[in-house]
This record gives sequence, structure tokens and C-alpha cells, in this order.
Amino acid sequence: MAIRKAKQQARVLKRKTVFRGPIFQLTSERVVEPGGVEVRRDIVRHPGSVVILAVEEDGREPRILLARQYRYAVQARLWELPAGRIDRGEPALAAAKRELKEETGYTAAQWKLALRFWASPGFLDESMALYAARKLRPGTAQPEEDEIISKRFVGLSAAVKMVMRGKIRDGKTIAGILWLERTHARPLPKRRR
Repeated sequence: MAIRKAKQQARVLKRKTVFRGPIFQLTSERVVEPGGVEVRRDIVRHPGSVVILAVEEDGREPRILLARQYRYAVQARLWELPAGRIDRGEPALAAAKRELKEETGYTAAQWKLALRFWASPGFLDESMALYAARKLRPGTAQPEEDEIISKRFVGLSAAVKMVMRGKIRDGKTIAGILWLERTHARPLPKRRR
């Protein structure tokens, strides 16, 4: 017999928006959590993001499209899966298609939702939807003005080695690569419509 947990949520006593920017806002909240503890929580509120695991499967092993760009917050150029914010009112799949085209120029004929996860749930409510994109077609990238992105395809085994050796340190990219490693030997289930 399965045990059901009662759905409990924190009770908000007070909420104040401390900062509002174009991408996120910061709130400071006084809450009573389900265990009865009253605490202050500072939360970065974000509309959510998409991550695209663009895969070519025309060789011995799948090849993953990686993008490299400078990330000021960590003062480094990182290898990452293409990704971006979901605009207000935009469906996640539409955002994924838009971001893949903007950042890399590629479009895909086949899309599958692979994973949903939180980026850093201790202080950030950003959810991420990771889509596997297949049957790729090249095109012209349309990056935003501040995006200087280089791209390359990397074989799955080489990408896993990059993760394990610390050459890829971005969490969403690690999740996508390891998801593909785990699932590539088996055919993906057909998506129900």
C-alpha cells in the first residue's frame, strides 16, 4: 500500500519585493514552514527556463551540440547546452525552439521533454525544462546583442569525459549529458498526444 503525504505548504506572513529587474525579482518573506518553524526566506523569483539537448545521430554514437560563452557571474567561458528564459505567456516548447534557433541557428524536426528540475531550490524558484531535439537542420544563428557564442558537436563519450573531468561544470548541461548517456542505448518512448 502506497503512503500518501499530505500536501503541505508554508504560510506566508509577510512578503516584500526587494528588487525587480528585467529577468528576475528578489523577495524577502517571513513564513511559517510546514514543520511549524517561522523563518525569513529571501527568494529569487524567475519565470523559468528551457534547456536544449540537440543531438545528431548519424554516426557511431550520438553527438551533442554544445555552446561556449562567457558567463560574468563565474568569470569564465563555459561549455553549455543551449538554453534561455521562457518569456511571459510563452509555452516552454516554443521557448526551446526559439532559443535553439537564436543561439545556434539550428532547428529540429523532433522534440521530446526529457527532464524537469529546479536550478537551485534553496533560494531560487527557477524551474528548467530540458528538451531533447533531434533531426537537426542548420541555419543562421540570431544571438542577442550581448551573446558571443561559439558552438561545436561533441560525441557523447567525449561529453561524459568532459563532465567527469570537470571541463563541463554547468549543472543543466551535466544533467542533459548524463540523461542522454543513460537513455541513448534504448529507444525513447513515443510521446503521447
